[in-house]
Amino acid sequence: MTVTFSPADWAVVIVYFASVVFVGFRAARRARGPIDEYLVAGRTLTLPIFVATLVSTWYGGILGVGEFSYRYGISNWFIFGVPYYIFAVIFAIFLAPKVHNAKLHTIPDKLRETYGEATARMGSFITLLIVTPAPYVLMVGVLVQMLSGWSLAVSVGFTTVVSIAYLYAGGLHSDVRTNSLEFILMYIGFGVMLPYCYIHYGGLSFIESHVPPGHLTITGGNSWQYIIAWFFIASLTLIDPAFHQRCYAAKSGAVARYGILVSTIFWLFFDFMTSTTGLYARAILPHLSDPTMSYPALAQVVLPGFLKGLFFVGMLASIMASLESLTFISAVTIGKDILFSFFHKNDSAVDAKSRIMRYSHIGIFVTAAISIAITLLVPSVIQIWYDLGAVFIPGLLIPLLSSYYPKLQVSPKYIFLSMTSGWVTSLFWLFSGMAGHDTLSSSYLFNIQPMYPGLFLSAVFYSIGFAKKAKEASEVSGISSIAEEK
Repeated sequence: MTVTFSPADWAVVIVYFASVVFVGFRAARRARGPIDEYLVAGRTLTLPIFVATLVSTWYGGILGVGEFSYRYGISNWFIFGVPYYIFAVIFAIFLAPKVHNAKLHTIPDKLRETYGEATARMGSFITLLIVTPAPYVLMVGVLVQMLSGWSLAVSVGFTTVVSIAYLYAGGLHSDVRTNSLEFILMYIGFGVMLPYCYIHYGGLSFIESHVPPGHLTITGGNSWQYIIAWFFIASLTLIDPAFHQRCYAAKSGAVARYGILVSTIFWLFFDFMTSTTGLYARAILPHLSDPTMSYPALAQVVLPGFLKGLFFVGMLASIMASLESLTFISAVTIGKDILFSFFHKNDSAVDAKSRIMRYSHIGIFVTAAISIAITLLVPSVIQIWYDLGAVFIPGLLIPLLSSYYPKLQVSPKYIFLSMTSGWVTSLFWLFSGMAGHDTLSSSYLFNIQPMYPGLFLSAVFYSIGFAKKAKEASEVSGISSIAEEK
């Protein structure tokens, strides 16, 4: 589709990119010093900064949300909203203070501390694939392509370079400061669209009379098995590396807990804005050939100059916040948890900082290259989300959650089997149904979604390990009782 921008629209977009780069490099000055400054912003995030960075980071899939709400209506909120709120609250209550108090840097650090090197290395591989910024590289590349007329490859390359330049210098300090700016802009962007649609087209009665009836039901015509699969995918929240990283970086456990609870309120409000915008797009533009472009197409038809630029900046800000954060987490996973762990884990503290920084810088470029490749091979946001979630959540969910509760921990052997069997089984199940199909219409073995067999087998090996631990504890207790009687 073609988008026409006025000089005022271009000015808004140019000022946005310039501001992000300025804020990112300005914040980089704070990354000097101990390695904690670069990796977890010195563990100094206050409540407002914590909320701003978490809200913006966790909501980058704006074109995918537009596509889903255009196709299925308010089920977008039910599928991509409600289950995530539930798991975010669970994380806040049961995990956030524990994660903060661990005083670590990454998820593999926790796996290494609890279950040893083999589990940590497998966890590094899974984390790397979970946090790939590929969906966000694709989305921001598509928007830039739409505005500039460049090819998708050039657009993706340009936005990736802009997004990683200040991360190279400033680490998490640069990430959270740019996120704070993007947090404000994403709300401004959609705050411009909704009042304009309401004033010029009407409210609920207009939507009801111009969208299919199924768009106003919670399922949107999807099967319950498909919907429940997305609920399981929402459990990714519990193992989300961005959640863990922000909790590690929080000033206190209370900031981590209440920051997530406050963030949930902001997510709920933003979901209302994006879902309603999607319904307006379906009502005003009922025959779009590409629903992924529903938000940009609506802006083109509805908004005048300058306001259109603000709306596009709101979309760009939402996407780039996730792109920046996931790129940095991925880079640290490559640099610290893979390269440094494999080759230099016994270095002195001074050498360790230097090498981790150097390897993380390499990790930024490797992440960018992998993301661009995935983007060009799998050009569907929802498909990338679904595939990665369905395959890798089963591998990491039980091992990571159990690591924070000593009573739930089992021997490293069984947790490694639980982790490996989970993701390998789901990957096999995914491939079994992909031949000749896209993921959302695949015919899986026994008509079962890939996540379920992976979770089941992971739980089986964990249960065997837990039962063995309980049996050994019972035997030790029995021996102790006999000794006391003698």
